[in-house]
Amino acid sequence: MQAAPVRATAIPSFTTALRAVESLLMSGGQRTARRNAWTSVLEDRRRARDRVEAQRVLDQSLAAPSLTTRP
Repeated sequence: MQAAPVRATAIPSFTTALRAVESLLMSGGQRTARRNAWTSVLEDRRRARDRVEAQRVLDQSLAAPSLTTRP
């Protein structure tokens, strides 16, 4: 009995397959524009999370009694 043959090429990931289809359907400029737009979306989401966190910290600092001020 022989062992099963080893596959010489790896099975592409879903992302790799999606990029291959994308390259067939879109010109290079369209791909670049779409990727730039997605990068902008991710950056906007990151900034929104940062704003929420900054607001939370600010709210907590205003709600907490100050230890340095004296009545």
